[in-house]
Amino acid sequence: MTHHYRYLLGALLTVALAPAHAQSVPFTSARIPNKELLKIATRAIKAGEEDYKASPPRYAAALPHFLEAQKINPSNGGLNLEIGDCYLNMGDKAGALPYLQKAAELETGPAAPRAHYVLGRAYQLSARWAEALKEFERARPVANTAVKKGQPTADAVTTDVNRRLAECKAGQHLTQHPLRLFVDNLGPTVNSPEDELNPLVTADESGLFLTSHRAGALGGAKNTNGRGQLPDVYHTTRSGQDWGPARTLNAPVNSDKADVAVAASADGQRLLLHADGDDGDLSETHLTASGWSKPHALGSHINTKYRETSATFSPDGRYVYFVSDKPEGSLGGRDIYRAEIDGKTPPVNLGSAINTPYDEEGVFMQPDGKTLLFSSQGHGTMGGFDVFKSVYENGKWSEPENLGWPLNTPNDELFFTTTASGRYGYFASDRPGGTGGLDLYRVTFLGAEKQPLLDQDNRLVSDQPRLTRESRPALVVPVVTPTVTLLKGVVTDISNQQPVAAQLDVINNASGQTIGTFQTTPNGRYLLPLPSGTNYAVVVHHDNFLAYFDNMNLPSDAGYAETKHDVRLQKMEPGSNVVLQNVFFVPGQDVLRPESTPELNRLLQLLSDNSRLKVHLAGHTDEAGSDHQNQDLSQRRVQAIMAYLVAHKIKAERLTATGYGATVPYNDTEAGRKLSCRTEFKVVSR
Repeated sequence: MTHHYRYLLGALLTVALAPAHAQSVPFTSARIPNKELLKIATRAIKAGEEDYKASPPRYAAALPHFLEAQKINPSNGGLNLEIGDCYLNMGDKAGALPYLQKAAELETGPAAPRAHYVLGRAYQLSARWAEALKEFERARPVANTAVKKGQPTADAVTTDVNRRLAECKAGQHLTQHPLRLFVDNLGPTVNSPEDELNPLVTADESGLFLTSHRAGALGGAKNTNGRGQLPDVYHTTRSGQDWGPARTLNAPVNSDKADVAVAASADGQRLLLHADGDDGDLSETHLTASGWSKPHALGSHINTKYRETSATFSPDGRYVYFVSDKPEGSLGGRDIYRAEIDGKTPPVNLGSAINTPYDEEGVFMQPDGKTLLFSSQGHGTMGGFDVFKSVYENGKWSEPENLGWPLNTPNDELFFTTTASGRYGYFASDRPGGTGGLDLYRVTFLGAEKQPLLDQDNRLVSDQPRLTRESRPALVVPVVTPTVTLLKGVVTDISNQQPVAAQLDVINNASGQTIGTFQTTPNGRYLLPLPSGTNYAVVVHHDNFLAYFDNMNLPSDAGYAETKHDVRLQKMEPGSNVVLQNVFFVPGQDVLRPESTPELNRLLQLLSDNSRLKVHLAGHTDEAGSDHQNQDLSQRRVQAIMAYLVAHKIKAERLTATGYGATVPYNDTEAGRKLSCRTEFKVVSR
């Protein structure tokens, strides 16, 4: 600005803009008699409007033009409103408020309701609920005002105002009953000045996938909305309490398109990807010894000509819950659906208990297989997307619960995922205090003995909560009842301790159904979240090795636990033997119980696949009976197994069976004596 311009502006402000009462001053020659200044202001407004009304709007580009004009005429209500709106959409609520307050003061005609509405939004986003409610009430008269062509109808505006009022009332309630938790920004090793989204944490919190618009993307192209580059998928690992630098994944996960990871399996070995360049379709990739596999598209019943934007695996990996904006069968906006992952059958809309007329997004299924976490613009949100929880019980979804303040804020909270324990969660938010745009955060849910409450002077800095002695009721909405056992370990070759990339099958012993098939990492590591309330058979197998059989009996009241169990596979060679952990008999009898069938069929398959294999079946009991009784019972039991195999076309000459009674205990420890009642098979020849 020149000295001449400053002189003219100062003179103008002291003469032309001094109304007796506050009212909007138009940009006219009558109110701005200096032609040069009026021309400068008019040109600046025109340039700003081009950016402001662009699709999508370019608020950052429009703002300097509007500010230039505002210096010439600071008392124009419409201009102050547009400046405040720019600041608001750029995430600067503090910068927006003085301009919006002035606009609401100056605008007294038909534009007044909109000024009060936008000011109400600024107060709402600042969690100043009472002030927001007052401004939204003042925005109501717009419903009785004639609207121009192309603008929302009076009914639509009234509906929107009522929605904002409901959000603010929900916000008042939720902030008065905060959750016991801490929220922490993941920091500069993970977050950047651009948007980060979709934090996908492994069940044991050892790894994290994320999507970022930061510089250095594989495609290198600018994002169409002007915010950063086209997104790529990144990965980071955790050491102690800190996450290491996020590093981009190579092709074929990332490409020259917009690549987004929307779901990860509990062990981080499978990813679901969303690529904008493929009409927003979902594809799957898995980790192999040579890297990530080429993504393959999910079935046509899942991928449509519309956009599928987020997803989650079911714990058994057989189903996918996903979000789509397809209009057919929708309750409005983006809805959540469930489908078999092969996409061969039509997906099912989760219904009005979950979906609303507004958008749902960021769906995540807990390892318990029944607790669904998702973000929604409906369901009593306090503004934007809030995170909700619903539990599937007795054939229906429970009423979604807002996870509360300070996890949720008037800003957007999206893509919430948790660890298997349910104590830690990860999500994306554009709340104040971040590195830029959407940042990733970690939430720690605390026990009842700790009472973290937000200081009234620090309401918005939710990632830096202060502990106070003030007594307030706390809203208790646990994310998940921790009824999951996290089974993890390493599979190795017993002869040389080298890792084996094996397959793990998990079977429900009661039903005989295989509920999940999982693959170890190339270095033999595995991670299985097993919901409580089931007796499981876990079978670990690989070509040329004897299968390993284990049993996991998890009562329904079993709490969260982590169990480390390394598996040592034996080569399929003479002398190798395996305990059949999931063969069960009626107590004191030689009658096989039905839940033994899956394990017997595994043994049957092994013998069928290896036609020259000969095995010896060894039966053992504990010391409960006499020597004669124990030997007789153990002999009859292995004969029952042998009869089952022969009945299923295994030649009897390939099998021998001996009952040893209690003469060969598992080992001499107390725990070993409890395991003495068992059936083993040993390789005789192959």
